[in-house]
Amino acid sequence: MIPKHRYVRSKKLLRLVSELDCQLCGAGHMVQASHSNWLGGRGMGIKADDNLVAALCLNCHYQIDFGKDWSREEKQRHWITAHRKTVQTLQNLGRWPVDVPVPDDTQWGRFFC
Repeated sequence: MIPKHRYVRSKKLLRLVSELDCQLCGAGHMVQASHSNWLGGRGMGIKADDNLVAALCLNCHYQIDFGKDWSREEKQRHWITAHRKTVQTLQNLGRWPVDVPVPDDTQWGRFFC
């Protein structure tokens, strides 16, 4: 029997992420916590774990989720770049919540080019 996944949820982390500048284009307004579309989630109303987020402005978030300008691989590369910068920025600022696990970088290889 496979144990059920226990989702990481943290309103504090999502708020901290939304306070950052966009980690893709640098915009400092209208930034959201953009959940991964590839690492568990995006279906049946379930989002990926809250520690699998990137600080993205509305435009970049839209382009990754619904835009037609980038290929799937480009969307994945842009999201992972922003995600890594988001995690690193919060850690460098000493703001990553102690009760939220830092994402495991090794799992991304099977999803991202």
